[in-house]
Order: sequence, then structure tokens, then C-alpha cells
Amino acid sequence: MKQINLPYIFVVGNEKGGAGKTTCSMHLIAGLLDKGLRVASIDVDCRQHSLTRYLQNREAYRISQNAQNILMPMNFLLKDSVAPTIAERETEETKLFEEALNKAKENADVIVIDTPGSHSFLSCLAHSYANTVITPINDSFVDLDVMAKVDAEGQNIISPSIYSQMIWSQKMERVKRDGNSIEWVVTRNRLSSLDAKNKRNVSNILEQLAKRISFRIVSGFSERVIFKELFLKGLTLLDLTKINYDKPFSMSHVAARQELREFLQGIGIDEIIGAKEGALA
Repeated sequence: MKQINLPYIFVVGNEKGGAGKTTCSMHLIAGLLDKGLRVASIDVDCRQHSLTRYLQNREAYRISQNAQNILMPMNFLLKDSVAPTIAERETEETKLFEEALNKAKENADVIVIDTPGSHSFLSCLAHSYANTVITPINDSFVDLDVMAKVDAEGQNIISPSIYSQMIWSQKMERVKRDGNSIEWVVTRNRLSSLDAKNKRNVSNILEQLAKRISFRIVSGFSERVIFKELFLKGLTLLDLTKINYDKPFSMSHVAARQELREFLQGIGIDEIIGAKEGALA
């Protein structure tokens, strides 16, 4: 079992948009809160700030329905610096990020950082502070391209790609800063229920890449309408039993909740709970 020190920092990242980072971040936050952990979130997606909008929707629902059992994290939204030079912008953004991170550490057992679907200084900086990086990817070679260059037959890796190289660089930054390592977890989203050739090839490439550049693969979330519906209310699958949900539960809901449980177990939530209980003992 790995050593867990609190506060524990998750960074949810992928340099491609539409991979499900915000859905992953919000359900991770809700899962941690549901287990009695104090959670802070930092949104470094300065342009879209989807996680912050999700949380704003959640707070609005909580107030309108007087739903005190809909729990909230402490959230920080960072903004891009508008300083005139690159060096000045990076210095200012580092200062703002570290201020938010230190405040979060004072008030949380776990910190979840959501990053943009593109390369930025803030995103790289955030990755370098992770205990665990979680990378959601859609189950396609288009999404896999940010992680690895693959041959035309989809059978073999030519080389690690831009995001994988960035992760490696930030692992080195972490080692230089404090001697600690970064765990990397990849979660496959929008899996097809059909045993298609493309699905098998993506799985094969990911397994090759996992051995080559050291990450773990955990189960993710299928494409379901429920996730889009929940965003508007700021809710998650874990909240549906706490509210007067106005639609009947279906097998899709049950399957989605099972996917969430497997995801949370895969990223080690039980070990974090154990660390919290050990600290209180």
C-alpha cells in the first residue's frame, strides 16, 4: 500500500478538450465529500472554468431547494495573468496558484485541481504539485494521439506524444522540488459496449504505453445522457438519492453508479479515508 499524506492532491488533466475532465473532477469531489472528507477544488481552466460553473449550478440548486445535504467543496478559480512579459506572467500566476493551494491545504483533506484541455503554464505548474494525476481519455485514436504517436495499423507505439512528455517533465519538477513522486492514472471514458476492433486496438496501445511510461489504467464513465442533465443542476450520481429526483431510476443509472464506485476504488479513495482515520486516531 502506498504512503498517503494529507492533504492529498489530485490533478485531473488532458491536453485535449471533451475528454470528460470536469465530469471526472466533479464526481471525484462528490465521492470524497460523501465519505466525510474535507475537499477543496482549484479550477485552473481560466478560459472556460467549467468546474466552477458546475459548482455554481450546484450552489444555486442547494439554495433554491434548501438542500443542505448537497455538500460543497471550497473552490478557487484562478485567472490568467495580464502582465506584459512572459516572465512576469509566469511569476504572477505561480504566486496566485501557490496562494490558493496553501489556503486549500489549510482547510482540506483532499484537493482536486481541474485543468484546461490545452497546454498552459498554469496547467503544467498544477501537474507538478500532484500526488496523483488522473487523465480521462475518450476511447478513440483521436484522443490517444495526445498521449502517443501510433502506427497506421493502430498496433504499435512510435513514440510518446505531447501530453505524456509534459507529465514526464512535471514528474522531474516534483522530484527536484521536494523529492516526491507523482502517480499517473488513465481512465477510459465513453467506452462502447460492443467488442469492436478499434476498442481492442486502443486497449492494446494503452497497455503498451502504461508499461513504457508508467501509468495505471482504471475504469471510467460511459457516454450517458444523465451526465449532461446533472450538470445543469450541479448534481452528481451520488446526489440522486438525496433529492426528490423527478425521473424513475433506470438500469443506465444503476450501471453509471457502479462505474463511479469502480472509478473511486481505482484511484484509491479507500486509502485516503484510511489515512484520515489514522490521523484522527
